[in-house]
Amino acid sequence: MLEGFTPWPEEFARCYRERGYWEDICLAEMLERSIERYGAKEALVCGAQRISYRELGERVERLAYGLTRSGFRPHDRVVMQLHNIPEFVYAYFAMVRIGVIPIMALRAHRHTEVKHFIQRSGACGYLIPDAIGGFDYRAMAREIAPECPTLKTVLVAGEAGAGQVALGPLLEADPAPGEVRAALERLRPDPADVALMLLSGGTTALPKLIPRTHNDYVYNAKASARVAEFDTGTVLLVILPLGHNYNLASPGIQGAFACGGKVVLAPAGDADTVFSLVEKERVTVIAAAVPLIATWMNRWVSGRYDTSSLRVVQNGGARLAPELRRRVRETLGCVPQEDYGTAEGLLNMTRLDDTEEHLLESSGAPVCPDDEIKVLGENGREVADGEMGELVTRGPYTIRGYYAAPETNRDAFTADGFYRMGDLVKKRGRYVYTEGRRKDLINRGGEKISCDEVENYIFGHPKVQSVCVVAMPDDVFGEKACAFVIPKPGATLGFDELIRFLLQQNFAKFKLPERLEVVAEFPLSPAGKILRRQLKQMISDKISSERVRA
Repeated sequence: MLEGFTPWPEEFARCYRERGYWEDICLAEMLERSIERYGAKEALVCGAQRISYRELGERVERLAYGLTRSGFRPHDRVVMQLHNIPEFVYAYFAMVRIGVIPIMALRAHRHTEVKHFIQRSGACGYLIPDAIGGFDYRAMAREIAPECPTLKTVLVAGEAGAGQVALGPLLEADPAPGEVRAALERLRPDPADVALMLLSGGTTALPKLIPRTHNDYVYNAKASARVAEFDTGTVLLVILPLGHNYNLASPGIQGAFACGGKVVLAPAGDADTVFSLVEKERVTVIAAAVPLIATWMNRWVSGRYDTSSLRVVQNGGARLAPELRRRVRETLGCVPQEDYGTAEGLLNMTRLDDTEEHLLESSGAPVCPDDEIKVLGENGREVADGEMGELVTRGPYTIRGYYAAPETNRDAFTADGFYRMGDLVKKRGRYVYTEGRRKDLINRGGEKISCDEVENYIFGHPKVQSVCVVAMPDDVFGEKACAFVIPKPGATLGFDELIRFLLQQNFAKFKLPERLEVVAEFPLSPAGKILRRQLKQMISDKISSERVRA
């Protein structure tokens, strides 16, 4: 078992096996069963590429074999930073097939985050595209390599740079099938071991690593797929990053593949791209998020596309307002389904046949009967139904610890193993109603931004004396970052100047503040702490006033 991983206590592991939650199969075995059953059926569509289950299996096997020939071994860690292309699917399943552990970075991450992932995990590999939108990932890999002594191999989906390894030849190699299967069978991982690492939303400066085992992640995908009512007729349209837990296994592509469905990768999230694909591919489920749904509903033109195949629009990352849920149902004629959870484990989903109140108002109920959920008050004691508090949970697919982070784990988990979600909720029976975050975190359309991290970078500007970053309301993304800054005496600071400075620090664009408020002082508590809630109210009131004047 991987060192630095916190396993479930034996009595819980035994219970989860006895109750059938843990099947003791690997993620690749789950896919292999579908390949055997559905063979010639289409599994994956991306542009002109149409890949059957059988072809998907062959490419995964070839790449898994190629990775072993390139020196990768069980428990090796590889930071994986691919966008939504078929190579993501091949590489992900190839790695978990041979016990190599992918760490799911996102396309927007840059030098600081990637170095952190490699250094914290001890990764020996880094898988990237060549270049996207003018940004060259190969150059970034070269720049961070001197600070990452464990990094040995940079794999590139596309044209590799000097000293880097192109993924294409590994996929195109044609070894004897018997040779491949014999080599891979020797490397089949233990289902109880770590399969992959997801990234936390992060209430600290940089994301924590979330180790997910084969057993718990197989169940994660299958349980949520059952609630979403996936089957062989499911056609799932994927728009958001595959590296997110939501699109990977909640139920995501793993849930679709487990049920014999088809996955369609969308090249963009605009309404024309999305709904032309719904019409062409007869899409039944869209995995979406608040900014996308809000934009579609605001720009919807009735009758432009045939959406009669669409059964469900899922929403993940941040709560979808009841009014938008109603508009989805009325405009598209399908069911809006909330998918509220965490990469650390717990998934709550509304059911497709839920009551009106549950469907339009709640954030769903846990997908597993043995998901234990409690709402704790400020004194750490469980509150009555309907009262607000922090949601804590434990269960067969909720981790018992972050990777190699004992100090963090002492704060993130209760003494009896419940994970502290950090969300303020009300619970009515098994249904959860989200109310906001316990810690200072900006939820920009599902992307979590740490205020502390942004502040740390802004503090580096030579004109900044003090800074406080808070969430401001936004109609599309729900929240965006607003930076309140006290300049140094005699200095002036403009928004464009601040953004240029942050970009020069290789700061991820999605974390950039989207408004600057220059102030002379901050509101302070008697203890001298900045009153963030007052700043949030100030910017909210200011935005409301601006709208009235407009």
